[in-house]
Amino acid sequence: MGVNAFCSYRIIINSLRSLLFVFLWLSMFLLCRDASALTLPEKLVYDLTWTGIKAGTATQEIAVEKGEIKIVSIARSADWITVFFPVEDRIESILTITPESKLGLSKSYNMKTREGSHRRDREIQFNHAKGIAYYKDNLNGEKSELPIAAATLDTLSSFYFVRTLKLEVGKSVFLTILDNKKTWNVEVQVLRKEKIKTSLGTFETIVIKPLMQSEGIIDKKGEMLIWLTDDKRLLPVKMKTKVKIGSVTATLVGGSFPR
Repeated sequence: MGVNAFCSYRIIINSLRSLLFVFLWLSMFLLCRDASALTLPEKLVYDLTWTGIKAGTATQEIAVEKGEIKIVSIARSADWITVFFPVEDRIESILTITPESKLGLSKSYNMKTREGSHRRDREIQFNHAKGIAYYKDNLNGEKSELPIAAATLDTLSSFYFVRTLKLEVGKSVFLTILDNKKTWNVEVQVLRKEKIKTSLGTFETIVIKPLMQSEGIIDKKGEMLIWLTDDKRLLPVKMKTKVKIGSVTATLVGGSFPR
């Protein structure tokens, strides 16, 4: 492979990685006015594209299993990228249903990712009674005990918490997120309402802008926008993030959810 071709593939690969993480982080930014809007089970399927070229797929599913809430998010690279740089990321979050919380508390968080030759296999167990989270890296054996506040959320299940909040254009929402052994105070700006058209139809949407802070997710300078349907479903129908060359977009193309 020539130098120019290799550089082009690296640009696409880095862009894809950014969007895969954007998709995984989407869950912390889905806002709605009423928790009753949530319908279980639910499955969302996305096409991931870079400058109009399909670069991968992603799914996010939520269901109740054995009296607990289970969320699974998976992202994979397209076949043509997989030949050079296979990407397969799987994130799972389990919530304990409690009478004190409308949606439960984070019980466990597991991340297994493969991005080329780079792999990660990490897990976090939450003990809210003691205010401690137990972190473990299953590849190198590293273990840590991390202090957490009562409102601390994991990156995947946190969206179920924020879906109980009221959304207002012009006002920001702040979340406390535990990610990569660090606690982050994340601001989500509610920008405007906008009509957009996708393969599933035309939607009235609310546009939000999360201000990313976590290390290793995306460049802080790269703006990210998310379009949510302006109705009781508040489906994330589109996500877009700027990269060094062009932009990467995730578009909802199917799944199982209220129509």
